[in-house]
Amino acid sequence: MTMTTGRDEEDVHLSALIESDKEDGDRIVWSKKIEGMFSFLGLCVGLGNLWRFPYLCMRNGGGAFLIPFLLCLLFCGFPLFFLEVSLAQFTGKDALHTWEVCPIFRGVGHGMVIATFVMTFYYNANTAWIMFYLGNSFITPLPWRSCDNDWNTDFCVSSRSFNASESATNFTRGNLYDETRLMTENISHQQNSNVTFPDELIKHKYVTAEEEFWQYRTLEISKGIDVLGHIPWHLAVCFLAAWTLVTLCLIKGVKSMGKVVYLTATLPYVLLTVILIRASFLPGATDGMLFFLSPDFEKLRQPQVWVEAALQVFYSLCPAWGQLMTMASYNKFHNNCYRDSIILTILGEGTSIYGGFVVFAVIGYMAHDANLPIASVVKSGPGLGFVVYPEALSKLPLPNLWAVLFFLMLLSVALDSQFACVEVVIAAVMNHFQSLRKKQLVMTICVSMALFLLGLFLCTQAGIYVYQILDWYVAVTLPILGFIECIIFGWIYGAERFSKDVNMMLGRQIPVFVRICWCFINPIVLLVLFVFTFVSYEPPTYGDYVYPSYANIIGWLIGMLPIVPVVLVGIMTVLKTPGQSVFEKFKASFKPSPYWKPISKKHAMDYHIDNSAASLGLLEQMKLNILGK
Repeated sequence: MTMTTGRDEEDVHLSALIESDKEDGDRIVWSKKIEGMFSFLGLCVGLGNLWRFPYLCMRNGGGAFLIPFLLCLLFCGFPLFFLEVSLAQFTGKDALHTWEVCPIFRGVGHGMVIATFVMTFYYNANTAWIMFYLGNSFITPLPWRSCDNDWNTDFCVSSRSFNASESATNFTRGNLYDETRLMTENISHQQNSNVTFPDELIKHKYVTAEEEFWQYRTLEISKGIDVLGHIPWHLAVCFLAAWTLVTLCLIKGVKSMGKVVYLTATLPYVLLTVILIRASFLPGATDGMLFFLSPDFEKLRQPQVWVEAALQVFYSLCPAWGQLMTMASYNKFHNNCYRDSIILTILGEGTSIYGGFVVFAVIGYMAHDANLPIASVVKSGPGLGFVVYPEALSKLPLPNLWAVLFFLMLLSVALDSQFACVEVVIAAVMNHFQSLRKKQLVMTICVSMALFLLGLFLCTQAGIYVYQILDWYVAVTLPILGFIECIIFGWIYGAERFSKDVNMMLGRQIPVFVRICWCFINPIVLLVLFVFTFVSYEPPTYGDYVYPSYANIIGWLIGMLPIVPVVLVGIMTVLKTPGQSVFEKFKASFKPSPYWKPISKKHAMDYHIDNSAASLGLLEQMKLNILGK
């Protein structure tokens, strides 16, 4: 007789469940499992993986930073990812409508949708900038390489190795502002008098051609957030093209998005590999990659390094944004989301490390070419994507080819993230107003058009200042939403009860390790992240520009928006809950509502919630939630 192991029995049981999975009915699900996986992967691999993680790694101990990063991925990233995916797969509902498990916290879903809406509002500006650079990548020579254009100032230099003796040959065209012109005239006069300037002054005053193309041609940047200026026609056109592309890809919801991600989710890996192979043969590339990995274990003694590792994992995997829930709501009921969560967290954060090799190979070449320290070339955020990389690629043979490949990669990464953001908003509206479910095309066009019109604000000459402040504040309270999630499923509803729900889907209980993370590790880490955000707060800046106080006040108000519905909806829920007294209403509002049930019609018919743990003491409940029965 053939003996079957416990693991084999589990797999056979799950296969049987999947074979009999006819209860999804007319619910919208991914056409193929691979489409769902690619969509999740595209969501987890965002621009931050490519232009924030390498910078954090360099600043926090190089290869040593990978230790806290991987530990945070194991103990925080994966458990939170699995929590949200399994929750939405069980209910089959989007982020706004999946909180009947604890009605008093229905506002958590509202907070997630608000945060994602704000992100959707400004994130597509990245796509517009990328499309503008992509279009200019077909111009020979590359327009950001020289200093003899109309937008260049007298401070423009064509090489980072610029020195005082070369300064006279690098002066080019007129200036943007009168005060810049006066400074230039003074410097020119002193140079004619054969005065020698310190290198620090030269480096401070002069700007590379690539940065001037970014600031003065792409953005046509104004002096500050209170100087809106006009809307440059090229940004408006690119922004319209970006929203048109997003609308076309989402025209049939997840059905059309599932087809698009075959390209957008895989293309970045192909192009990253091509760029890495080419960059590896450049002088200085090896030094850059060694710099990326060289460990400084002394840094691990600093709490900030661990906190930044946790923040990077938290924001790159997207828990508490609502995007994971919305995407997972399209999974089939018996989909093995536990295995998917393991694969996706490894692939998503592994891309950050892989992208770091690509970034530092190029930066190492730049530093070698300019005879500068590697650390002086590294930037984070848009500065890396639109200044440093274009500068490096323009020095390669066939620069137009490499520029096109690079910006195609950025475009695919940006689009994947934007798809998920827009889908959260559309799904929330359509599931709230169910009469709109049959009007997917109209809803997608209306939402995209509204966001395009609102987003034109980001296309003004002050748009980058608006972008920076929104990006700075939008996520400050999201750790609190994640904290509430963990408290609900770790303690209020309980890890044991939710484990039974997961067992209904997967044929297996939630592992003890994951339960411990939900009950103890994740809440503590998320609370620390929230406190750290306030303790280490520094107001945003853009280069040397300091925001006025009113801009920071507006930023904080935007950052606090996701918390507002948690309080308001909670109060409204208590008032509407049946009960003789306010205390009874309050207590009852923590219990699952009748709408908390599996999306599977077959399982929903005889579904009931086990309340036997309610009579247990605290220690017994802790033991039950962690170890199970």
